[in-house]
Amino acid sequence: MNVFMIGGTGLLGCAAAELFIARGHGVRSIALPPLPPGAPIPEAMELSFGNFLEMSDEDLFKQMQGCDCFVFAAGVDERVEFPPPVYEAYVRYNIAPLRRMIPLAKKAGITSVVVLGSYFSYFAKEFPEMRLCEQHPYIRSRVEQEALALSFADESMSVAVLELPYIFGTQPGRKPVWTILIDQLSAMPFGVTMYPKGGTAMLTVRQVAETIVGAAERNSGARAYPISYYNLTWDEFLKIVHAAMGKPNRKIIHIAKWMFRMYGKGMIKKSREEGVEMGIDAVGLADIMCMNTFIDNKWARELGATDDDINAAIFDSVKLSVDAFTGAQALVGMQSGGNDGREFGAGKG
Repeated sequence: MNVFMIGGTGLLGCAAAELFIARGHGVRSIALPPLPPGAPIPEAMELSFGNFLEMSDEDLFKQMQGCDCFVFAAGVDERVEFPPPVYEAYVRYNIAPLRRMIPLAKKAGITSVVVLGSYFSYFAKEFPEMRLCEQHPYIRSRVEQEALALSFADESMSVAVLELPYIFGTQPGRKPVWTILIDQLSAMPFGVTMYPKGGTAMLTVRQVAETIVGAAERNSGARAYPISYYNLTWDEFLKIVHAAMGKPNRKIIHIAKWMFRMYGKGMIKKSREEGVEMGIDAVGLADIMCMNTFIDNKWARELGATDDDINAAIFDSVKLSVDAFTGAQALVGMQSGGNDGREFGAGKG
């Protein structure tokens, strides 16, 4: 199988490309420079530099020629800030590219599509009473992206959307997403961590790569897969974070939902003053953060994900984030142009 990938040099796309190649598949990708120094980009990957958003349909079609699978491992998530209306930015980077590229892929003879989505889509469908799409522009965009992608599936093309949660792992030279968390914890008064009760689904970068390759090899028809492998409470997660920060005895104080909402109001006010709109409503986020957003790992295992060391992955991600936050290492950050690859984390996919 030959794979055409958008995002092949990103944290997740690079890991997937390496696994595709290890299993005997070919990989072709488009990437934005610069590449992270020391990043383990597979030598066997056919790599072109450029911004796919600025390429013509003709050029993209040529890139797809001779390929059997299209993997969209790019886009932006709620951490990237935009002026209002933020939903239009999500359409530009996450929805419009698929509306344009999947028909081109079908025309090129590609028979399988894998899209990296968000576990927010899963919970929006599971808990319609929460009205997540109405409250949060980002979640609305992910649900609509998923529906659009799946609508292209037919007898000639299968489409899989991976609803991804918190992901941990590092790529040499690339700034982790978890610097946001380190910034937040460092700003908390009295040297304590104030966090709600609750928890989240998560998995490692390697396990994401296994599900991407598994979906490319095994999926048929139109299907969205809720992806997770481990479910940790915030307390369990924060204890690992604190250890990686060199503060293993740091105290955790649980805050009530109303307190989280008050904090959220301050975040919204600050964003408005800076001329940006948040993709996740910070007040409504309290409902999500105070619940256990857990997912059974049966779907990940169905796609071939195997056991990994989640504690080590969290520790390494946070340790590198501390280095990035303190300036101990010069690292390449995520670009809003879209095709340096999806990086999920504090905020999810």
